[in-house]
Amino acid sequence: MASGSDAALPQQEKAIMALRQDMPALANKIYFNYGGQGPLPTASLHAMAASWRRIQELGPFAKPVFSYVEELIASLRLALAALCGVPSQRLAFTENVTSGCVLPLWGLPWRPGDELLIGDGEHPGVVATCHELARREQLQVKTLPVQQYCGAEQVLERLDQALQPRTRLVVLSHLLWTTGAAMPLPAVGRRLREHVNQPWLVVDGAQSTGAVPLQEAVAAADLYAFTGHKWLCGPEGLGAVALSRRLLEVGTPTMIGWRGLAKDPADPLRLHGDARRYEIATSCSPLAAGLLQSLHRLATVGDPCQRLERIRVRSGALWHGLRQLDGVETLLPEAPPAGMVSFRVRGFGSQQVVSALAARGLVLRSFEEPDCVRACCHVTTLPTESERLIHEIASLGTNSGTPEA
Repeated sequence: MASGSDAALPQQEKAIMALRQDMPALANKIYFNYGGQGPLPTASLHAMAASWRRIQELGPFAKPVFSYVEELIASLRLALAALCGVPSQRLAFTENVTSGCVLPLWGLPWRPGDELLIGDGEHPGVVATCHELARREQLQVKTLPVQQYCGAEQVLERLDQALQPRTRLVVLSHLLWTTGAAMPLPAVGRRLREHVNQPWLVVDGAQSTGAVPLQEAVAAADLYAFTGHKWLCGPEGLGAVALSRRLLEVGTPTMIGWRGLAKDPADPLRLHGDARRYEIATSCSPLAAGLLQSLHRLATVGDPCQRLERIRVRSGALWHGLRQLDGVETLLPEAPPAGMVSFRVRGFGSQQVVSALAARGLVLRSFEEPDCVRACCHVTTLPTESERLIHEIASLGTNSGTPEA
């Protein structure tokens, strides 16, 4: 008799193939750029179109439409809050990760001379925000070196060395967007709670949300920002931020609109007492229908832990295959913790590798710092696709012309 897991396997495979068939972007290419943007399922596209039609049929600014939109937004808020493991009152909608970081950061009670400690593998959008914040508030910016591979213990050792009495904020990604390395966020959170200042922990969840379980990392963070258009395979332009209770107690919004107001007749200008104070004004409601449908489609292939197991199998096989090739170096010396596999090909620039592979129907992306190519494996990645990528990289030296000097 087959075990429960063995019996479930064919059903999961059927669900994955059904999801692939529902993604037009996978029909004519081999896609390894989920970390840039995930393919949108046709069901999500239809959900958005149906939502737009419904809004037009109801109004679009007639009274019935407001109930419809409120119900739609509430459903998505509950779904994303469950993904994060927080009450829905601690989740605010944003456009993307950068806005999810920017809006709360500007409203924290800074003191001149406070230090911001930023990991050296962070996205420029968040880094630029912190530097402008430091300029305006007379803060200091320090760097935490984590991008060159180091394990969890080394990250904590470097954190201990970098923390100063004036450190007030630490910025790290759950998964580094360039190398895919995982940061030990629960342990980082414990270190910060023991610090005299109890610095806030800001986490960029762009590459983790939809790829790995979030709850432990979100629990450690004061601000966990993520987007729906990458590993969740939702529409671009819609994300969210989960905020800690202590941040909500002291933080105030710096951009204020009608969505952040509590609708209190006795005090029309009173802000919401929860995370909704960081929501501003009119946004594209049908995007919520699209992201909600993408969440439903991903759920058909397993829960977050089951999906991560599948992702690790795919990325691990690619990592092992690349390491067998002469002249190929992976940036991580061990199998990836999630879906990102970053590597270099000796004698070729990273953009040259990406361009050569694109000409053969494979979609990846390159980075300048560190100089590398990133391949992303999701639950929808097939073993044959990883094998094809390994084969094409092996053939670069003979089929791609003259390598860079």
